[in-house]
Amino acid sequence: MRSVSLRLCAGLLMLSCAAQAATFYLTVSGLGGEPDYEQRFKLWAEDVDSSLKKAGGDSVVTTLVNPTREQMRKAMADIAVKAKPADAMVLMLIGHGTFDGQDYKFNLQGPDITAAELAALLDKIPAQRQLVVNTTSSSGASIEQLRRPNRIVVAATKSGSEKNATNFARYWAEALRDPAADTDKNEAVSALEAFRFASAKTKEFFDTLKRLETEHAVIEDTGKGTGERTATPENGEGKLAAAFPVVRLGANAAAARDPAKRPLLDRKEQLEQAIDKLKYDKAAIPTAQYKQQLTQLLLELARVQEALDK
Repeated sequence: MRSVSLRLCAGLLMLSCAAQAATFYLTVSGLGGEPDYEQRFKLWAEDVDSSLKKAGGDSVVTTLVNPTREQMRKAMADIAVKAKPADAMVLMLIGHGTFDGQDYKFNLQGPDITAAELAALLDKIPAQRQLVVNTTSSSGASIEQLRRPNRIVVAATKSGSEKNATNFARYWAEALRDPAADTDKNEAVSALEAFRFASAKTKEFFDTLKRLETEHAVIEDTGKGTGERTATPENGEGKLAAAFPVVRLGANAAAARDPAKRPLLDRKEQLEQAIDKLKYDKAAIPTAQYKQQLTQLLLELARVQEALDK
């Protein structure tokens, strides 16, 4: 057993030295139009920024408060220069959005930026794993332009016709710091967990006030859909989102800041993502094969976790 553990640790160290992926986060709070919204958007963006910076690891966190279109374009261009294919990219939009029946626009100081422009900027970023969280009004209209294979798109509204100011950003920010969002208790909040948490909290907000819901969050990660309110193997949504950790919590965050433990943490996350994907594909795999693959992954995960806990 000792020789197996030594070989495992050596392999993990080689893996870490060969390539350690980074995650680039760009959070943008847009034009509020009035003091209440300006303050609200700024606070939510700062809440997200704080959670990301506490999570540790090889993350590059950039937060823009009420920027111009050119400042936002520059920030994305800078990431395009630095990011590598193995890296991840997370773009979070907080503010107001509009849809005129043809173009979705994210409201900024001066000229707004369209979904088509955002998609083109994201396409230039080499990071092969991408997540876009558009929490604005009318954000559902941005999905058609933003969707791509290997890109997860979360929108606060199901369509461009839901034009009221949204509350989804508040609960998305909460998901990134509340352990309750970590439903599988692996000390990381995935994109799917954050989506489900924020969606449920948003619905609860309207139910508590006995008001008609004016926003219905959706998720798209197949590269071809228009967004679904729930993500299941049946509708094909959620496979990428379940395996995309947005933020680390607790011991995982501490391990990410420890160079000695970081290789083990990287492997733990790889195994957890493989398990999530396997469970998602369960219906398409022969039962015996599924059980064999799951057992192998769980055994290795247990060994890695044991090494992390030392």
